[in-house]
Amino acid sequence: MKGSCFCGRVSYSITGDPILRAFCHCTNCQRLTGCPFVHTVHFPSRAFNWTHPEPHGDLLDSYVIPSKPWKTRFRCKSCGVCVMSANSKADKCSVWGAHLARDEAGKILQWEIVKPTAHIFYGTRMLDVDDGLGKWEGYEGASTRLG
Repeated sequence: MKGSCFCGRVSYSITGDPILRAFCHCTNCQRLTGCPFVHTVHFPSRAFNWTHPEPHGDLLDSYVIPSKPWKTRFRCKSCGVCVMSANSKADKCSVWGAHLARDEAGKILQWEIVKPTAHIFYGTRMLDVDDGLGKWEGYEGASTRLG
């Protein structure tokens, strides 16, 4: 699976199946994107590789949320798009589905592998979503189910 930022200068590949694929309604995602929720896809850290020219860091900025010093978000210095979040505490990374490679019709490639299975952190949602997916207070299967 491949993905990139908006301008294409920063790119990556991911191998294997995701650990989690959901619509995230947490307040951090809301504030970092300006959107009510994001399609997040989590993988083991070892599954992620930068594919743009080295040194990779020359094209990236990073940001650590002070309340979560184990999470580093990486974004393209050119277009500003956040392309990956690394969680050193859990040895996981996450990408946003909207950045994954698409076909000529604009559909995300390998959709069945990354298709969301739930809404997480739904207690802090900005809007209700009636799509038949489970709604969770925190992570799917590890928190209270809200609906």
